[in-house]
Amino acid sequence: MAAEPERIAVVIEDDADIRNLLAAILDQAGFTCYTCESGQEGIAAVRTHDPILTTLDISLPGIDGFEVARQIRAFSSTYIIMLSARDEEIDTLMGLDAGADDYLTKPFRPRELRARIEAMLRRYVTPVQAAAAAATPAPAPSPAAPTTAAPPPEPEKDETGGWLSHNGLRINSDMWLVDLDGAPLELTRSEFDLLLAIMSGNRRVISKDTLALELRGDYASSGYVSDSDRRAVEVHMANLRRKLNDPVASPRYIETVRGVGYRLADSRR
Repeated sequence: MAAEPERIAVVIEDDADIRNLLAAILDQAGFTCYTCESGQEGIAAVRTHDPILTTLDISLPGIDGFEVARQIRAFSSTYIIMLSARDEEIDTLMGLDAGADDYLTKPFRPRELRARIEAMLRRYVTPVQAAAAAATPAPAPSPAAPTTAAPPPEPEKDETGGWLSHNGLRINSDMWLVDLDGAPLELTRSEFDLLLAIMSGNRRVISKDTLALELRGDYASSGYVSDSDRRAVEVHMANLRRKLNDPVASPRYIETVRGVGYRLADSRR
């Protein structure tokens, strides 16, 4: 059995006390942590170390955290938790729109940050795990008498490869892959989680509250969901639709059910 790969994190924070606190929390969570004091140094560290998690302050010397997040997103799918003393909703939305997966205001409780990290890890698929899933042969189908079957549900599921397919869009939760009309599609982990939830739900409507809990890793609970959580879902969904080139007015993949949530769009055959 292949050994679990090393957990790597990058901390981008100009305050030495907070930087050391974050490093200690991540060390306790089993990460090898690299710390940086500036945005440019942080971008270089993410490129060099390919972390699964990056914490990012907004107020940095040189370029701010919003621009750092945008530049990191151009080449990395690292899970970005943005940390800031700014607690206005607009700052949260700007952070998410720049490419962050989560947003936590300072001063934060170490226990809350640790809980968010653990939730992220529950959803994370390592490259080793993805490769193992891809290499595992699928079981041979059991022989069955021919039947007159009803049309397959949406989305179509490839039982031999673990893919969900809909209108030329495919997603594989085991291999952490998405492709659109045969071309690979790069998504953040939050965007991937939203798309997987929508496609797994077939035509069932999924509420923003449910999706917010999914992003937090609380999908089995009925935890509190704030207006900010719902707006975060909207921002991530808007970014996802932009990557899918999926207009709200005539959706090919994700349909908005006004006042309720989202569901898979009609199948196009």
